[in-house]
Amino acid sequence: MRVSALFSTLLAAAAVASAESVVASIFIQPITTPETPPSLLAEVSYEAQPETTAIGEVLSYEAPDLPEGGAAALVRVGVYDAAAARWVSSTSVASADNFGKGLSPHLVLSVDNSKGQILGVLCKGVRIDAGQTRDFGPQVVVVPTARGKHPDLNRPVVLSPEGKNVVPEEKTLLQKYWWVLAIGVFVLVSGGGDSK
Repeated sequence: MRVSALFSTLLAAAAVASAESVVASIFIQPITTPETPPSLLAEVSYEAQPETTAIGEVLSYEAPDLPEGGAAALVRVGVYDAAAARWVSSTSVASADNFGKGLSPHLVLSVDNSKGQILGVLCKGVRIDAGQTRDFGPQVVVVPTARGKHPDLNRPVVLSPEGKNVVPEEKTLLQKYWWVLAIGVFVLVSGGGDSK
C-alpha cells in the first residue's frame, strides 16, 4: 500500500515539475483609432496546468495613456502579433474607466492548454480598498478550457407533467437487494438444505 502511495506522489510531483511556464504579451488599443497600432499593456507569466484555475504573475505592466470621455473611452484588449499585424486571440471591449484611479486592473486569460495558446483576454477594473488588501497592482487569473457536458445518448428523457426533468430517486439498500433477503427467507423456510 505504501509503494502505491509513494508512486502516486512521485507522479504528481513529476506533473507539477513538467508544467511549463508560459509568457504572454497583452496589448491594448483604443477602438476609435484603429489606425493606431496596439500598445503593450502587460507581460504575464503562468503555469500551463490542465483544468485548474491558476493565478498568474504580472512581469511588467504599462498603464495605458488613454483619452478621457466620449467614444474613445472604449478599448480593445487581447493578444496581438505585431509581425503579422493581426489579433491572435479573441479580444474583449472594456471601458477606459477600468484603468482609472482607485481601480486595479485584473486580467482574465482563457487558455487552451492542449494547444498551449490563449483563446481570449478579459480586463476588468477592481476597486482598491486599502483596508482590505495591500496588493494594489494588476493581477492575472488563468482559466483553462474544460470539456463540456455531453448528452446521455440512448436514454429516454423523462418529463414531469409540468415539463421539467424528473430526477430518479435514490434507492435504499433494501430496495436494491430485496432479492437477497427473499432467497434467505426461502432457504430458511425450506429447511435450509439439511440432509437427514
